[in-house]
Amino acid sequence: MKNIILFLSLFFTLPTTQENDLVDLEKLSDGFSYDIRYATSHNFLGQKIYECSKCLLRTEVAEALTKANMYFYDLGYKIRLYDCYRPLDVQKKMWEIMPRATYLANPYERGSVHNRGAAVDLTLETVEGCFVDMGTDFDHFSRASHIDNRDLPEEVLKNRKILQDGMRKFGFSPIRTEWWHFNYHKNYNYNLLNLPLPCNKQK
Repeated sequence: MKNIILFLSLFFTLPTTQENDLVDLEKLSDGFSYDIRYATSHNFLGQKIYECSKCLLRTEVAEALTKANMYFYDLGYKIRLYDCYRPLDVQKKMWEIMPRATYLANPYERGSVHNRGAAVDLTLETVEGCFVDMGTDFDHFSRASHIDNRDLPEEVLKNRKILQDGMRKFGFSPIRTEWWHFNYHKNYNYNLLNLPLPCNKQK
């Protein structure tokens, strides 16, 4: 009986996430830089995918990212964001254009962590807004983008280490093939979302 009660207490106290638990990062902090590539044609698909340039994230993910940005500010950098939350219908649209798991998560399987509001694509720039060399551009799908690739200039390796070490401190993990992509550590605790971007509220 005690085991049953314990099981039930654990079950009913599991954390839940609300479907609309997304915040606009710009409203949380004005310290970020933005280059939301899928709101332009400057991306690997070669066409505009998002109707507007917005960065939405789960509340605790956004709060953790804000803390990471404060950490980078102390080092003389700030975060420049390429992509944040992505509606599931948008993932499907991207999959229709490029149905290759090498480049995109299959929306008809587990989907992307971006669809859960718990992944960010980003880089660093100086606090003055100057370029920081990471070796490749965003969404450059080659060996040069892999974080285990050591055949790169020392400056690039140093810059990537600063980025990865800082993001890890605040609960974000990189993936092997994309130096710019980071998943929040609770990523698959969140459900897939298909809420549209609030483009009618675009500044």
